[in-house]
Amino acid sequence: MIDPGKVPSVLDRILPSEVAELALHLANIESPRGLEGECAEAIYGWCVETGFTTRRVGLLEDRFNVLAEVPGATRSLSLAFNAHIDTWMRRDDTLIFRDPTKDVYHRGWREGDLLIGNPVGNDKGPMAAFLIAAKALLEAGIDLRGSIYLTMVVGEVGQDAVDEFQGPRYLSKEFGARYILNHMPRPTFAICAEATAFRKGWVEAGKAFFKITVFGEEPLYTPFVDHDVQPSPNAIVRALPVIQRIEAWAGEYERRNRYESPGGTVIPKVNIGAIRGGDPTMIIQSPEVCCIYLDVRTVPGQRSELVAGELEDLLRDVGVEGRVEQFVNRPGYEARGIEPLVDALDEAHTLEFARPCEIADPAVCSMWRDHNVFNEMGIPALTYGPTGIVGDGRFAMAIPDLVQAARVYALTALAVCG
Repeated sequence: MIDPGKVPSVLDRILPSEVAELALHLANIESPRGLEGECAEAIYGWCVETGFTTRRVGLLEDRFNVLAEVPGATRSLSLAFNAHIDTWMRRDDTLIFRDPTKDVYHRGWREGDLLIGNPVGNDKGPMAAFLIAAKALLEAGIDLRGSIYLTMVVGEVGQDAVDEFQGPRYLSKEFGARYILNHMPRPTFAICAEATAFRKGWVEAGKAFFKITVFGEEPLYTPFVDHDVQPSPNAIVRALPVIQRIEAWAGEYERRNRYESPGGTVIPKVNIGAIRGGDPTMIIQSPEVCCIYLDVRTVPGQRSELVAGELEDLLRDVGVEGRVEQFVNRPGYEARGIEPLVDALDEAHTLEFARPCEIADPAVCSMWRDHNVFNEMGIPALTYGPTGIVGDGRFAMAIPDLVQAARVYALTALAVCG
């Protein structure tokens, strides 16, 4: 329960100007996946200056997580707030974006009551909201029974090493939430601060990545190509019906595996994320191999090796020679024992909005967010945060929404730890 006597002294310290300033400060320190060090250092410095008990927790000195704490008086119920430092786009992502250098992908700025920029919405705006909330609790001098942990982590954005793309730059989850949780006291509960339109969810999809290699025949020099020969010896051409069959299978797969629970609905989507065939410097010959890289989302309890079997059956049905390899297996989870945190969040949300907190949309529960790692480790966790504005190349969050998120985070911490 939230002590009404403590509420004004905390909420009065959550100022829109401070939330916006911190969100933009962090958004304008570029931290694309694999290159989070400079922004992590800035977060560490801000936390130290604010007065939190703070330390770096990292596997690598240039890709470290930041752990900050508002200590409690006892080993009572504790609560962690988690957000990720890494951002989605890199300036050399020329194979994904037409123009990966656009400002909106890498920095933030203010337009009226909006903070513009992908780094604001994913995930430095929600991070700033809980940092300011924790600062308000600290400055208000609230006597906490249990500690509040603030975990700002690297490696949340979903890249993974494959083929020749190896090494620290390409590693993600093992460096971030999973690493910090193995090097800190275990919190009782956790909130993953991300855009949810002020809704809650405590189930999340897993993901399984597959490499499907389609084989052709011995490479042919262009003058010897015969387009009347069927099937084509060119592996790229042979991959075309495989891609079409994958698209048809994907719709059936998600309908068959839909997962509904009190904590949200997971619709396990499938995406062809990359294709590699031939050498662009040697297009005088047909390639003998073409690789299709597939992101298959899974539901809690699903065995991803069975998905591999379905993909192998798919190759046989199409009638092409090929191979299926799984190179990522990150299961999805549903929180257990989450009820006390849900009750605390519901109380806080209702105090702020005068209406019950609803369950997050299926798309939110069908992503990958770091509360999966907390739930895997037996720490009941959910995701909750402000509304993100996305579409037509525009990314934004409203300052009033970030302030309300900060207020709900502070009130939830009071309910759990105060």
